[in-house]
Amino acid sequence: MADVQERRTDFGPPHYEQFLPPVIKENYGKWKYHEILKPGVMVHVSETGAKIWTVRAASGRLLAIDKIRTFCDLADKYCGGYFRFTSRHNVEFLLDSDEKIDDLIKDLADIGHPVGGLANSITAIVHTQGWVHCHSAATDASGIVKAVMDDLMEYFENMKLPGKLRIALACCLNMCGAVHCSDIAILGIHRKPPVIDHSRLNKLCEIPNVSASCPTAAIRPATVDGNPSVEVIEERCMYCANCFTVCPAMPLNDPENDGVSIWVGGKVSNARCEPMFSKLAIPYIPNNPPRWPEVTAAVRNLVELWAKNARKHERMGEWINRIGWPKFFKMAGIEFTKMHIDDFKHAGLTFKRSAHLTF
Repeated sequence: MADVQERRTDFGPPHYEQFLPPVIKENYGKWKYHEILKPGVMVHVSETGAKIWTVRAASGRLLAIDKIRTFCDLADKYCGGYFRFTSRHNVEFLLDSDEKIDDLIKDLADIGHPVGGLANSITAIVHTQGWVHCHSAATDASGIVKAVMDDLMEYFENMKLPGKLRIALACCLNMCGAVHCSDIAILGIHRKPPVIDHSRLNKLCEIPNVSASCPTAAIRPATVDGNPSVEVIEERCMYCANCFTVCPAMPLNDPENDGVSIWVGGKVSNARCEPMFSKLAIPYIPNNPPRWPEVTAAVRNLVELWAKNARKHERMGEWINRIGWPKFFKMAGIEFTKMHIDDFKHAGLTFKRSAHLTF
């Protein structure tokens, strides 16, 4: 490999090569196979015979500096200082010997981080900012994820599910999380258009920019009580909060009407069939912090229904497609409403979703 220092620039992140463990660097592109040894533990074997062991532990998406330093201390103790975070917020420790695995797992358990999330299990939930940071959140992210994973931890620490189960959460329909392509998706929803403060709008906001910010052309200039302002055509509003992003006089958050919807059946994998988009299952559940018992119960019901009835390796969406959506709704005890009618002109059926291209 070329010298990393020769390719350094004054912008962007450092090149990943300098953070690779020596065994990975030496065997780059030569890995032959991997094997899962037990929940949360796997080994990769190179063509050269070299091995590296991975221990995956649950981790929160938002971490304090003290927690990151604790992970660094464990990495120094067991892994020569090497560990990484996965795209779904697990933390993985990379070991050069299997003799250290049990001691590492014990130390992780002592600080409250269980090991698991590989193969036929639930991995950590990928999620967005929620009330901690995001200005357009309809629900919390960290709070719901904590409550749901506390309830489903048995399915993280063991590999007893029919196949992989990926759960995601986005706190509004702008979906910074992977809710469009996860087996179970928790999506925060607004149900009312923004409340306009007409007396302040022309002092805080540029009206042309406010109108231009709306993706559905639901906002147009208006004069209210003699003041330049805007009006919202409610039937066009999709509650995305783009207008609030450019205009603080148009808040969208509503503690009485904001809540959570549950979507099912998405996946990214090309195995057995092309990737699939998630589809609406439960249109609305009220926010009920701090533990969101209704959301937690709904997710557990879907997980256990799929676990009981799916075939081996069958993902949530594949199982639903096999039995049919009407039977799924009946088995899940979900009432079919007008909210479930897909009026998006079959876009989800016409998008090319696979990486396998044919001509």
